[in-house]
Amino acid sequence: MINLISDTTTKPTAAMLEAMMKAEVGDDVFGADPTVNALQNALAGMFGQEAGLFCPSGTMTNQIAIKTHTVPMDELICDHTSHVYRSENGGYAYNSGIAIKLIQGTNGKITPDQIEASINPSFDWLPKSKLVVIENSCNIGGGAMYTYNEMLEIKKVCEKNGLILHLDGARVFNVLVETHDDAIKVGTLFDSISICLSKGLGSPVGSVLLGSHEFIKSARRFRKAMGGGMRQAGYLAAAGLYALENNIDRLSIDNQRARELGECLMNQPYVESVRPVQTNIVIFDLKKDMPGDVFLEKLKEKDIHAVAFGPQTLRFVTHLDVNQEQVEKVKTILNQIR
Repeated sequence: MINLISDTTTKPTAAMLEAMMKAEVGDDVFGADPTVNALQNALAGMFGQEAGLFCPSGTMTNQIAIKTHTVPMDELICDHTSHVYRSENGGYAYNSGIAIKLIQGTNGKITPDQIEASINPSFDWLPKSKLVVIENSCNIGGGAMYTYNEMLEIKKVCEKNGLILHLDGARVFNVLVETHDDAIKVGTLFDSISICLSKGLGSPVGSVLLGSHEFIKSARRFRKAMGGGMRQAGYLAAAGLYALENNIDRLSIDNQRARELGECLMNQPYVESVRPVQTNIVIFDLKKDMPGDVFLEKLKEKDIHAVAFGPQTLRFVTHLDVNQEQVEKVKTILNQIR
C-alpha cells in the first residue's frame, strides 16, 4: 500500500518506539513530567519563545491560542481556506464566542494589504478585530509557504493596528527546510505558534503551543478545561523529542518527492491544473472527462490511496512512510491511467 492520503498516517519507527519506551515520566498536569518539559523547552528555544504547552492535537493548540488571545465579540482574520476555519468544526465560535473575517488569499496566503483592509472600524455593531492567524505551510493551498519577509510585513501591519498574530505552523518545518530561514528569527514574529509533531515529523500524537510565560500559564488552564490535561504524557513527548533530533532535515526529501509527483501530473492529459508544489503537498484538478471518484478508484486498484478535496480536486501528501521506489511506482501508474 502506498498511502498519499496525509502525512498524519505515519507510523513510529523502531528507534522512535524505543525512545518512547525509555522515557522518564511524571504527571504533566502538575508540570512534573520531565520528558514533556524537555520537549516544551526544546521547541520554545528553537523558535525564540519563552514557553511551550504539549497538547494532543494541532486543533487543540490552535483553539487554545484563539481562546487565550480573545474574548467574546472579538474577530479573527484569516484566509478562507485556513485550517482554523475549514477543519476545526467552528471551534472559534464554539470555544471562544468570536466572529471570523475571511480573506480570499492566493493558495492560502494573505497579504498585509488584505489584512489591513479587513480590520473593522470601532463601531458598536461590529466585532473587534483582534487576532490574525496565518498558516505555514498552507494545507488547502497546496503546501504554499510564506517567506520570512512576507511574514515580517504581516507582523508590521499587526503591530501598527494592535492585532495579535498567531502562526498555525502545523508543517512549519517543511517550510524551513526550503527557505532556510532561522527558526528563532521566524518565531519571534509571532505572539503564539502551534507546531504539529504527528505529520511529517512522524510522531504518533501531539502538538506544542508556544508563547510567553504569561500566555502559556493561561493556556494551561484552557487545556485542562478542554480535556487536554494528560498525565504520564512523556511517553508521547519522547516521540516528539526523537523527531526533532532525527526527522527535520529529511523533510526536504518529502518536499522533493512531492515536486516529482507534481511534475508528473502536469504532463498527464487528464489533469487540468496543478497548484505550485513548494513543500510536501500536491493538489491538482482533473479535467471533466476524468471524474474524481473514478480516478481515485483507478489508483486504489493499484493500492495507491489519496483523498479528494472536491469533485475534481485531489491531494497527494508525501511523508517518511513513502519512499523513492513507491514514488516511482506512482509516477508509472499515473503515466498509464487513461
